[in-house]
Amino acid sequence: MHLPFWLTFGILSPVAIPLALYTRRTAVRLPEADGEPLGQWGHGAPAHRLLVVGESTAAGVGVFHHRQGLASQLALQLHQQSGQAVAWHTFGVNGIRVEELLARLADTAPPPVDQIFISMGVNDTTGFTSRRRYRIGLLQLIEALSKQHPHVRITLLAVPPMHKFTALPIPLRQLLGWRARQLDQQHRRVASNGHLVRYLDYPALQDPALLAKDGYHPNASGYRAIAAALAEQKSSEQQT
Repeated sequence: MHLPFWLTFGILSPVAIPLALYTRRTAVRLPEADGEPLGQWGHGAPAHRLLVVGESTAAGVGVFHHRQGLASQLALQLHQQSGQAVAWHTFGVNGIRVEELLARLADTAPPPVDQIFISMGVNDTTGFTSRRRYRIGLLQLIEALSKQHPHVRITLLAVPPMHKFTALPIPLRQLLGWRARQLDQQHRRVASNGHLVRYLDYPALQDPALLAKDGYHPNASGYRAIAAALAEQKSSEQQT
């Protein structure tokens, strides 16, 4: 238990809880992306195959088609960097938590990939999953993915910076941002202990023009911006 957080939450709960209920009741609900959750940029046999698994960002919430989403746009960035064909596949469920994702993946046939990106944390933040339970869930998820894809590098994307989500009212935004940073520390901790697991930061979308109409999820431009930032980090890491 992180005592300072829970003491602060207890003090602010008479304000924060009604705000959370109001925000949930009035928030714009966007669907998951449409279309096939897979594709390829470039011609011929792909030199690389990537998979994105996770919550709403993997499900493409905020755009109309998966081709506009995170996995596709990340594959496009890598294709443009290398000039090689890059195939992509995404598996995401809006509103899912890490333990539920683990159960869903157990019933899914794994596609052939050589890179895996995990985008999780927002729903476990809003659901107040304990840090220990979340870390265990992450480790189990990584273990399951590693069994399906031996020797494949797994990348944990940072928990999105919820303290910068302007769709959330104050002080709820600050509380959830604090909690998101605590879960993000679990991402860093897990990544520091495994040679096949790495961590990449998640860029904050502070420009409203990069957000969908719910003010919460990326739009097509937002996913492109996130993919570009992640690909740049990935490229810089490989050069060091």
